[in-house]
Amino acid sequence: MPMPVFEEYEPAGDCVCRGCAQRRRSLARARAIPLRDGGHPAARGARRALVLATAAGVVLGGGGGAAVAVTTPAPTPAPGPAPGPVAQDDPGSPQGGRGPLHGPKKGPVGKPGAPAAVKRIDRTAIINRAKLWLDAKVPYSMSEYWEDGYRQDCSGYVSMAWNLGTNEWTGSLDKFATKITKAELLPGDMLLFHNPADPNNGSHVVLFGGWVDETQTHYIAYEQTRPTTRKLATPYGYWANATKYVPYRFNGVTGGILPEEPAPGPKPGESTVFPGAEKFAPGQTNDSVAQLGRMLIERGAYRFYPKGVADRTWSDHDRLATQAFQAAQGWTGADADGIPGTHTWRLLVERQGRDIPPTVVGAPGPGGVRAYPGSPVFRPGRSHEAIAALGRQLVKKGFGKHYTSGPGSRWGEADRRNVEAFQRAQGWRGAAADGYPGPETWRRLFA
Repeated sequence: MPMPVFEEYEPAGDCVCRGCAQRRRSLARARAIPLRDGGHPAARGARRALVLATAAGVVLGGGGGAAVAVTTPAPTPAPGPAPGPVAQDDPGSPQGGRGPLHGPKKGPVGKPGAPAAVKRIDRTAIINRAKLWLDAKVPYSMSEYWEDGYRQDCSGYVSMAWNLGTNEWTGSLDKFATKITKAELLPGDMLLFHNPADPNNGSHVVLFGGWVDETQTHYIAYEQTRPTTRKLATPYGYWANATKYVPYRFNGVTGGILPEEPAPGPKPGESTVFPGAEKFAPGQTNDSVAQLGRMLIERGAYRFYPKGVADRTWSDHDRLATQAFQAAQGWTGADADGIPGTHTWRLLVERQGRDIPPTVVGAPGPGGVRAYPGSPVFRPGRSHEAIAALGRQLVKKGFGKHYTSGPGSRWGEADRRNVEAFQRAQGWRGAAADGYPGPETWRRLFA
């Protein structure tokens, strides 16, 4: 009869079968207990070997009651990182200490002294830097350095994303940040667990990428762990030692994350079927008129609506806005008469076709409001006449204190900070006051 073989295995991180899930929980508990008891990592392997050998003795002994003598091996130095994937619910990622960046020849550049002054960086740049390693599938290592000079472990990854001038570790990253609450977390912040009892093997840090949903029980974590950089929906604050992960905000962060582009296609509750031209006639009041107005406003028709909102009664505002949208498609004559047909409705519902262009040199339209040019205009490095018009309007309304010159037509941090001040003056907070103008910010500025 062949002797049974007992092997430890690392469950796949994305496997949802009961065996892998139970194995991940067992590993998390086994790794947490020695830390609470102050045990050395090497002792964990000894205890694990004892448990496995005992289990083997029970099986081999059958019902005969044969005993198996087990000698506990003496503690040995903890082995280095094992190749291959690790359990999803425990980082298993030892880290290096604080050190300098490394140059192209893999040698240190400078000497790390006291923490240097932080560089200003916005949240979009932080996440984009984090994605560089994600796209490159940078392999985990506590001793190797990636081509950008940062150490390929969890703390080196956050140092890189924050554009620090040194490779920090979990015992020093908090010197560059301010402790915040869970409710204040925004993309680019970090969740830090530094364990003084076992700082190299028992600590970990991840970048917060945003909540998965409104329950705020799971978030998107960007982290450097075995085998390579990963982005994964993660329970708050982490798979193991969840209550010990503390949220921090980088002291150099300057602004919010850029809004996501609206997904193409109809929104929930919108009718995709053209209701018929008779719905859009003088004196008609119905939900289709209101839906048409909302869709037109999203496509640049704010200036045609004096109050910035659409209602259920058909009026000249709706006709002029529809006509402007039809003209933007290059239609003329009867095709641009201001009465929506099947083709006009389909383009609006499916978010296709061209948007209504802005008015010339900031001149107001029939509703007294300059056309909103769309969120892609207000991105770092973009140049557009509407940016200069926005700046002039901010100065006019008393929100231009961050301009040292200008305003100009190139989007910059001064524009964002002035817009943020205006948004906060409206009583908005959080993502509604991130400094990037949306249609409502635009309408209020130019109303």
